[in-house]
Amino acid sequence: MKEPFRAGYVAIVGYPNVGKSTLTNTLLGAKISIVTHKPQTTRHRVLGIVTREGYQMILMDTPGLLAAAPHALDEAMMNAVSDALAGADVLCVVAEPRPDFLGGPAMLVDRVRAAGRPAVLAINKVDTVPDKKGILPFIEEAAAAYPWGAIVPISAMKGENVDALEAECAKLLPESPPLYPPDELSDRPERFFVTEIIRERILVRYGDEIPYATAVEIAEFSERPGRKDYIKAIIWVEKESQKGILIGRGGQALKRVGTEARRAVEAFLGRPVYLELSVDVQEKWRREESFVRRLGYP
Repeated sequence: MKEPFRAGYVAIVGYPNVGKSTLTNTLLGAKISIVTHKPQTTRHRVLGIVTREGYQMILMDTPGLLAAAPHALDEAMMNAVSDALAGADVLCVVAEPRPDFLGGPAMLVDRVRAAGRPAVLAINKVDTVPDKKGILPFIEEAAAAYPWGAIVPISAMKGENVDALEAECAKLLPESPPLYPPDELSDRPERFFVTEIIRERILVRYGDEIPYATAVEIAEFSERPGRKDYIKAIIWVEKESQKGILIGRGGQALKRVGTEARRAVEAFLGRPVYLELSVDVQEKWRREESFVRRLGYP
């Protein structure tokens, strides 16, 4: 007898910088979530769609859990996590093998328990542990803390054991026909991914202070048959000094970001684009709820 088809939403949750976006991209086999070494890279809940024979997983890559939300932006990010926890059929909790990896100020296990959803634990970055036996204490600690559907050690970066993790998550999905067409990769529009690509290049190019005070807004996105698409994007910062750093002497810093972003956007869209970047100042925009919502945060 043929197994019933399964489909549902899988929320990928955890603390900042544990590899949630890398795992999302690895499962999809395509890059839809930006990845850097900096924590809190993901600001939005990103939906990616994995369709296999027998099941469809709609992945929700979420911002890293924070103990407190001092800005309207941080609050919006934590709202995205809460929405994902409430709306998911399965939780894929990502942690890394380090002390107190399930505790901390945001109390990851408490959030999972409160959600009341089937949950699989992925212990990521096992490739950083010299002796694989060193993972055993973390598995034992996790098993004692919560009745997980499965505990799977993985390396999202190297793809190690990710297939096993996917299989464990798929087992917990409800019986359902596919929720999206099988050839769809995400429910997000192209302009969303363009903003994320530009923001990724800013995160990579600049130091710790500037990236977190920036947001990217698409002012114009025009498809022009027979010509390059035209994309105009505004990079918002909170201070004039930040604007100067982003632009650089003679505009060279912004030009480098624009060139790198244009190449990445063209690779993502599969067609040539003309990308125009500008930098503008909106003081303390992260604290202004109306501005945060204007930028598309929940």
